[in-house]
Amino acid sequence: MTVQNHAEETVASTNLDTARKPKSRSVMSTPMEGSAAATGVFPASRKTYVPGALHPDLRVPMREIKLTPTSAGHGAAALDETANPPVTVYDTSGPYTDPDVSIELDKGLAPLRLPWITNRSDVEEYEGRETRPEDNGRTLASLEEQVEQFPTGSRRNPLRARRGQNVTQMHYARNGIVTPEMEFIAIRENQRADEIADQLDQHPGESFGAAIPKRITPEFVRDEIARGRAIIPANINHPELEPMIIGRNFLVKINA
Repeated sequence: MTVQNHAEETVASTNLDTARKPKSRSVMSTPMEGSAAATGVFPASRKTYVPGALHPDLRVPMREIKLTPTSAGHGAAALDETANPPVTVYDTSGPYTDPDVSIELDKGLAPLRLPWITNRSDVEEYEGRETRPEDNGRTLASLEEQVEQFPTGSRRNPLRARRGQNVTQMHYARNGIVTPEMEFIAIRENQRADEIADQLDQHPGESFGAAIPKRITPEFVRDEIARGRAIIPANINHPELEPMIIGRNFLVKINA
């Protein structure tokens, strides 16, 4: 046996022994500590909400970033300053950066989309199974005790489509239905650009075959989904998510 092969076998044996031993895992001592670590505000900006038009109950989160004033000169000559309005950008930080929202990690996020889903009357609840160790990447029941458990009172029954129903955003789009998810997306994709349209002086650029309108409308969102050129990841059993869209004619999304 060569020295290299002996070393490789020793490492493999050590890794196997390590994998067999239960690993300790630190658990949050109190929900308050975890909640404090997950929340915070961004400097020089504030979270705002834009209401919907087709669905007035929508509250689409945005972030207004403060800008410093523009000076007429430099250094000692910078006497005259012109105030600049804030810039609105896409905000994906969720309720964690809303100072008016109380975050409790052991209760989970508020089911933002649940009324939208149930109001369509095409889903039903059913009794789901109990959580298994393998759901958390474990194979031994004893290891499950090392994972902090959510209180049973915070769990909802899962949803499924009623018999003969289709609950995808593509199905709704192809049937001419503009869902709250679609309007939510249109508002956020615009980033309130329509409010400052008279201040924009943007180079037309090169579209490279894309068909991006100056203003994203709920109908445009619906049409892109119906054509199969965009998707909205929106599982009915994740009502806490804020809708977003992936497609060539929309803002780039980076999963980082």
